[in-house]
Amino acid sequence: MMDVGIYAIQGARYCIGQEPISVTAQEVKTDLVKFKEVDETILWQMEFPNGVISSSMTSYAASMERLYIAAENGWLQIKPSFGYGPFAGRTHKEELNLPQTNHQALQMDGMVRSILDKTESTASGEEGLRDMKVIEAIYRAIASGRKEKI
Repeated sequence: MMDVGIYAIQGARYCIGQEPISVTAQEVKTDLVKFKEVDETILWQMEFPNGVISSSMTSYAASMERLYIAAENGWLQIKPSFGYGPFAGRTHKEELNLPQTNHQALQMDGMVRSILDKTESTASGEEGLRDMKVIEAIYRAIASGRKEKI
């Protein structure tokens, strides 16, 4: 969760445009020694106020890197979606022409600009807190085996 799971959470939050209200989650460990203190695979579902359900998975044991959104009138896919790129995307209608940029460099440049210009960073502490509330609810759902409110 703490490595790349955050990207799935943010992808769902940004695409849906709402904050999730509850989660269910499951954890899988195939190597209890290697992953004694570290997540191996976590699957979770986030429920949003408008009724949308987002299903996500993060794993050190499976190679995957995809954001897929299915809606009533079509779909969108970005694959790969969160690594160092290059990124590729398509919709149910066509390929997407995504600019090839170094997203990590852009993020670091933005943080430096906010410090130098004394402006708020787009990666605010409040944004991080929203992400951590979801992650904490996911861990509670794994422990309880029940739906957990955020």
